[in-house]
Amino acid sequence: MIQRKPAATGSTASSATTNVTRLHASTKLFVLDTNVLMHDPTSLFRFEEHDLFIPMATLEELDDHKKGMSEVSRNARQASRYLDELIGHASADIADGIALSAHGDKNANGRLFLQTEAVNGELPARLPGGKADNQIIAVVKHLQEQHAKRQVILVSKDINMRIKARALGFAAEDYFNDKVLEDTDLLYTGTRALPGGFWESHGKNMESWQQAGYTYYRVHGPLCGSLLVNEMVYLEEDKPFQAKVTEVSGKTAILQTLKDYSHTRNNVWGIAARNREQNFALNLLMNPDIDFVTLLGQAGTGKTLLTLAAGLMQTLETKLYTEIIMTRVTVPVGEDIGFLPGTEEEKMNPWMGALEDNLDVLNKTDDSAGEWGRAATRDLIRSRIKVKSLNFMRGRTFLNKYLVIDEAQNLTPKQMKTLITRAGPGTKVVCLGNISQIDTPYLTEGSSGITYVVDRMKGWPHSGHVTLMRGERSRLADHAGEVL
Repeated sequence: MIQRKPAATGSTASSATTNVTRLHASTKLFVLDTNVLMHDPTSLFRFEEHDLFIPMATLEELDDHKKGMSEVSRNARQASRYLDELIGHASADIADGIALSAHGDKNANGRLFLQTEAVNGELPARLPGGKADNQIIAVVKHLQEQHAKRQVILVSKDINMRIKARALGFAAEDYFNDKVLEDTDLLYTGTRALPGGFWESHGKNMESWQQAGYTYYRVHGPLCGSLLVNEMVYLEEDKPFQAKVTEVSGKTAILQTLKDYSHTRNNVWGIAARNREQNFALNLLMNPDIDFVTLLGQAGTGKTLLTLAAGLMQTLETKLYTEIIMTRVTVPVGEDIGFLPGTEEEKMNPWMGALEDNLDVLNKTDDSAGEWGRAATRDLIRSRIKVKSLNFMRGRTFLNKYLVIDEAQNLTPKQMKTLITRAGPGTKVVCLGNISQIDTPYLTEGSSGITYVVDRMKGWPHSGHVTLMRGERSRLADHAGEVL
């Protein structure tokens, strides 16, 4: 056990942490920076059996950021509520630590320690003591000196803060619990190449039948257990085979053939699939039984064009949906252009250049309509597409709508949940994103909202995902995407 170290007689140095006596040296003591709590308030309950220490500078910074309607402000307020709840349930002296399990989270077995006294941490003269970051590093130094047998680690989302701490010889880590995957190369792609000899190894006692224009195959074999419902499988041989997994039970799976959208007779609003992944995407977008579709891909892979073509077809032709709703997070790439005049839709128009570009393409697919016909079609299309801001989504319910969330890589998992739960009966939600183009601070490929939903929704019978691999915009765009 780590015993309390008594202060020297006459010394002004007092310890906020000398009561950390309860745990063995094998458990760690994590010191939380403010940005961790403002990024994920539930981080308080994500450290399992380890203890947490919150410096007074962190509480001060939480207080400074509590005002406002931004995501950061909301998270700061929520973190303060969690702390208030924990302190309210504390049965013992706060200096002895508060059991994190009092919140009701069974995974949090550690204790929370708050800085209750001044810490006189000796920092190098080159680090000004008035800065909050340096005050937190001073706390880490003091904790490490008081409990030499215990591992004290600073947790911060601030890269420079971690660099400073490591330069001074202290352990510092990023907050990893928000990451869905450590390596985005492991992210579910929604497609799978079947191995050569698949039919020989899985076709024994195979059953096949036809229903509603599709052919179904019930196959048995070791690969079936790893398949997911709505996963797209393909076999590149003399006779290419493409299918969708509709059911998985143990080592048995049912495969359903796909509609060939690469053929002009099956075009969607004049658009035909140019590659295998685009054909997979159109099969998901045009399927009324699939309520949620995610499409990932580099610039120029056709995400927005395919989504709009499928939306127009099902809104204007088959009348499956009443209108298309498009929204996206407004994170500028360069300097912000300031406030914009007009209504909600007029304010969103500068962010919707991709919508206008793709509508120009879709409106030119019918050469026989003439200029007047195309103008009439353009007006009809515009009347069925509504552009909405994320700021006014909370509390909404969309009935029989085709909801498109563009640039979804810039959304946090919490924002993504807020948007997807707007869907009422008969609504289809399509999320588009490119995880290599994240503009939101503190979001990474592993913690982006689009990565989160792709991983969590895979295998659900009413959702599908495809990662588009090949660019189709132009040879210039494709080459620039590869070499620049």
